Amino acid sequence: MADSPLLPRVNALTQHPARESLYQELHARPFPVIASPVRVSHLALLVDEQQREQDYHHLCQLCARYGVHPPTPEENSYTQKLGELEVRWERHLEFVTYTFIRPGRQGLPFSQQALALLPADWLEKIPGLLVVALHLEVLSPEDSLLDRETLASCFEGQRLVSGRLMEGAATLWSAFRLHGDACGRILLHNHGLNDNQTGRLILRVLELETYRLMALLGARPSRELAPVLRQLDQRLATIIAQLSEAEGLEEERHLLRQLTSMAAEIERYSADTLSRFSATQAYYQLVMRRLEELKERQSGPNFTLSAFFSRRLTPVAHTCSSISERLQDLASRIERAGDLIRTRVDLKLEEQNRRLLASMNRRSRLQLRMQETVEGLSIAAISYYGISLLRYVFGAMEPLGVPLNKDIATALAVPVVITGVWWITHRIKRFIVEASDPDREHSSKP
Repeated sequence: MADSPLLPRVNALTQHPARESLYQELHARPFPVIASPVRVSHLALLVDEQQREQDYHHLCQLCARYGVHPPTPEENSYTQKLGELEVRWERHLEFVTYTFIRPGRQGLPFSQQALALLPADWLEKIPGLLVVALHLEVLSPEDSLLDRETLASCFEGQRLVSGRLMEGAATLWSAFRLHGDACGRILLHNHGLNDNQTGRLILRVLELETYRLMALLGARPSRELAPVLRQLDQRLATIIAQLSEAEGLEEERHLLRQLTSMAAEIERYSADTLSRFSATQAYYQLVMRRLEELKERQSGPNFTLSAFFSRRLTPVAHTCSSISERLQDLASRIERAGDLIRTRVDLKLEEQNRRLLASMNRRSRLQLRMQETVEGLSIAAISYYGISLLRYVFGAMEPLGVPLNKDIATALAVPVVITGVWWITHRIKRFIVEASDPDREHSSKP
């Protein structure tokens, strides 16, 4: 049927480069099929970009030891049988997880762990920072219920939290604490789940513990940043109080430098914690979603998982959200205070500039008047010398027989000489002004 010439050939169309990966995305992390009883060990490690590459090669080394095909560099999840073990490897945005599944159970819970079958030298060299190390065991429906003394022995006497999951089809016990082997422990008793349901339940419980601890990574930065923000808030209040009393321009500039330093400090804290606090909120939402998917049933007066996680995890998420909002609020207040100081500084600079321009205008007018005075004196002096020269000329004409009265001629020449000197002086002045001001010269042309 697929080769019928009557059907259109879809393969002949131009394929989107990501088309195949779009189909595979929904099946990238399938639920495992796990039979009870089973022992599971789960690790989650924070990795940076360099360690992500190292982690991939480290997994390939484990595959080479067992003679199995490794994942491709583009894959983000991988499942493979390694002898008696089954390994599930997943890459997330900031961490990688290893889940080792060992079927069957012998002796008391947690007496034989899945990690014991791994090469010790390989296990000790996994790249990254270990955050989650968890042993989970599932009892089959045929196993008898454990009494209080046995449970206390399995969890080293620590106080337990229990819950009836999947509408009562499974029971969970855990202290949600580290034990003597530096790992957490979770015990599940399967009362009637099939292998598919058991696999989904195990995956949800592992994700619940992983996301819980990843969300708690934001607790320490938020606690450390809270007193720092209080100090910055007090400093800002002090600066604003000083601003209302500041009068000199230098004082306001000093306050502005302090605000600039505080703004840089706030930006540094935001850059260091923004991604962590955002991740905490995302992980917290995932934890709450996984709790809903576990379909826990209330069993008497016992403390449920939902109540336990809501009481212990919700304050951390709210604290991170509050610290993030305080950072943004403080940054906005610093920016507004800086704008206020800059406005005051600009107004004072404008006032200084206005006074300077007024002073320059007064000096310019004074210089103009002095120049006009000097110009008038220069015209009088030049005219005086010109008239004196003409008097000598007129006096020399009488011996030559020219009938000319030098006194009358000199008197008649005075207005002519003064007018000529004034005209020549203003022509020279106009030429100099036009040469020093090209815009005026161009505007005067038609």
